[in-house]
Amino acid sequence: MLTAALLTLAAAVLASLPWWLPGRVVALRVLVFNRINGDEGIPVPGDLVGVERFKELYAHPAATGRSRGAALSDLFWYWLAPGPEMHQEHLEAGERYDAVARTTRALLAVPRAEAEALARRHAARALGGVAGRVRLRDLMMPLWAGFAWELVFAEPCPPESRDLVAANADDVVTALKCCGLRHMDRRDRLTRHLLGRLDRVRVPLPPGLTPLQQAHYLQGAFFNTAVVQLSEAMAHLLMTLAQHPAAQEEARRGDDRHLDRVIAESLRLHPLFGIAHRVTTAPVDLGGGRVLPAGSVLCFDYPAFHRAGHADPGRFDPSRFAGPAAKDLNHLPFGVPANRPCPARGLAPVVMRAVTREVLGRYALATSAGHTRSLPNRGPCLLLPLGAPPPARAALARMRLRDRWEDVWRSLVQLVLGTYMVWDARRLRLCERHFARAARP
Repeated sequence: MLTAALLTLAAAVLASLPWWLPGRVVALRVLVFNRINGDEGIPVPGDLVGVERFKELYAHPAATGRSRGAALSDLFWYWLAPGPEMHQEHLEAGERYDAVARTTRALLAVPRAEAEALARRHAARALGGVAGRVRLRDLMMPLWAGFAWELVFAEPCPPESRDLVAANADDVVTALKCCGLRHMDRRDRLTRHLLGRLDRVRVPLPPGLTPLQQAHYLQGAFFNTAVVQLSEAMAHLLMTLAQHPAAQEEARRGDDRHLDRVIAESLRLHPLFGIAHRVTTAPVDLGGGRVLPAGSVLCFDYPAFHRAGHADPGRFDPSRFAGPAAKDLNHLPFGVPANRPCPARGLAPVVMRAVTREVLGRYALATSAGHTRSLPNRGPCLLLPLGAPPPARAALARMRLRDRWEDVWRSLVQLVLGTYMVWDARRLRLCERHFARAARP
């Protein structure tokens, strides 16, 4: 009798794991990360700086330091290696940053109609023959890999190049999500591939850089960040529409202005940046006798800012962005214009809209999987050809159950691998050592 009761209890505990274990493991992972990384950051918004001063402090002339002096930078450099010292987002202000930023703007300066046509063409290629259950981020990666290649080289993307770019981007984002370790061989293969094609880039590359630095610049800005962020943004957008069938149909039939509001609301709910850190290069007077000393690490919390000041902030409601009041909303999907905004802020919404049209023109989307900002499950979704019968409830129930159980394993993997990578990054001190070498006579 006692044995049967124990077996029943064990079975009940086992069956309940997906509903409580992942959350506990994530909390433990955050605790471990904080213990290893230390507590050097000042959260914004937070006790010291409220949400009403988020934009003001972000745009402050002294809040422009990027990597030097922040222990947190070692972790980001670790995840972005090779070549984080040439990544536009992590270069300190100065002549090199200005030269790199000019090149990036030149490569992104594509007429709107041309950019839309390019995005549609790569979407049609990626979607050809696809149906059924997919992982949206995986579906989007090759699409944006080919798109980024043509932006840089102004020539069709060979399958070999597309595969190398997608493998590199997937490896970077998988490590960032702590769902896998870095595979430097995949990243190095792309570096070598780019080294042999530098003379084909459609604009002059930044002067004063070695060929390896030029390859690392392209790899970091276009074949890491651009591919990862566009893939993540589209996965979030399509997952959101899959969860809201009425909004999906409205987006399918609506005009571009409505679809732009849908994209804006998706980016509000699921900002691509979690925490963006900046290092103060001079003291910042907060008033009332409070001064942030030079070298302070400011951690700008995008999800907290995007939720503040919104009625029912967790609800998907594109109408928030209708009317003149939209410009005053707490919404910074591409950063603050005065402090390193995303260089693709003008291009990204245009090409996202074009790809969304291609997807909605072919498929009805449905999902029951979990949807969080970090999207470690890569966006499980059903793509059903338009006009096909809606998915059976049993299929959606299976998807939800499978995703729940994957969360159990995934959370444990993230705990183990994430802890190792945070420790390894602190051990290697890539950023700290870089600036120490630069300071030597």
